[in-house]
Amino acid sequence: MEGEGDLATQESALVTSQGCTFTASYAAQPGTLPPIYNVTVTRAADAACAYGAGSVVVGTSTGTAPSLSLVANDLGVAVSYTYKSSVSGSAPQSLGIKHVAPDTLDIVRSAGLSVYLGRGSIYSGSLSIASDGTTLTVYGTKNGTIYGQTGTGNTYLASYPDFFTSTTSPSIMTF
Repeated sequence: MEGEGDLATQESALVTSQGCTFTASYAAQPGTLPPIYNVTVTRAADAACAYGAGSVVVGTSTGTAPSLSLVANDLGVAVSYTYKSSVSGSAPQSLGIKHVAPDTLDIVRSAGLSVYLGRGSIYSGSLSIASDGTTLTVYGTKNGTIYGQTGTGNTYLASYPDFFTSTTSPSIMTF
């Protein structure tokens, strides 16, 4: 169908790291039913970028199009995406978070959030980098309990201290 590709692809805002411009996007793998969406981080071939163009698939979502968020600074690129591992309507939706190296496009760190025992879903996860330049924060909505959360409610704020340089677990507040 004409225009079908437009429905299966989404790009997020442009971000820069080490002089390079990055985007996150998703697209359905050809010939998959239910659709399996690849989440890709792409580096543009900017004049200021010493590394050239490239891309890396950071995750997939089965049957449900992911929502994306992308941030970067000179320490790295962080992308979040919602995903389902099964097409089942009762399957929970979770959030994947990846740290991508700006130069090699290697996945340096994999993290994520999910509802305890799969009894609920993570619906969104907007990323930001705190003013200290090293703490990654994720803000979004969910239902159910995220393991380790404090507070109650369906909105969460997860803070990953030194996200780009450590594997420290997040603190998660809900309200």
